[in-house]
Amino acid sequence: MSILKERTLKEIRDLALKAKGSYGAFFKGISKKQSRRLDEVVHSLHDEVFEEIDCLDCANCCKSISPMITPRDIERLAKRLRLKPASVVEQYMELDDEGDYVFRETPCPFLMPDNYCMVYQDRPKACREYPHTDRRKFYQIRKLTIKNSEVCPAVFLILERLPDRF
Repeated sequence: MSILKERTLKEIRDLALKAKGSYGAFFKGISKKQSRRLDEVVHSLHDEVFEEIDCLDCANCCKSISPMITPRDIERLAKRLRLKPASVVEQYMELDDEGDYVFRETPCPFLMPDNYCMVYQDRPKACREYPHTDRRKFYQIRKLTIKNSEVCPAVFLILERLPDRF
């Protein structure tokens, strides 16, 4: 049974917030020498969890956070939307506190009612890579992963299962 049928997104977020300290403590206990093993275990859990979870049932990332948009992303979106890059920026984006382009509003302006992405083939790089649990050198993004567990049920499950597998 899918975690989304057992729990609401709010319940998952609350559980992730409560577990934040224990996730941090777990990662602190892992030495850099163990980072390759951590990658292997997290990648295995990533594959396992995404057999259980269909992102189209959730789309919480698209509904609640905005990805960082690169210049290349803007070019791809402009081509897809048949707009000039400056028009894409003007219509859909703003600069965040760190000086990065992000979507001006949430949910994502390209999220359709059925949770499909209108620009899926040309979506931003950050969207393509989210939730980053299958990337190499996972150790480098452990703080981001803890934060993502509040948004993504898959990340929450990966972190919940990780101590038993490591």
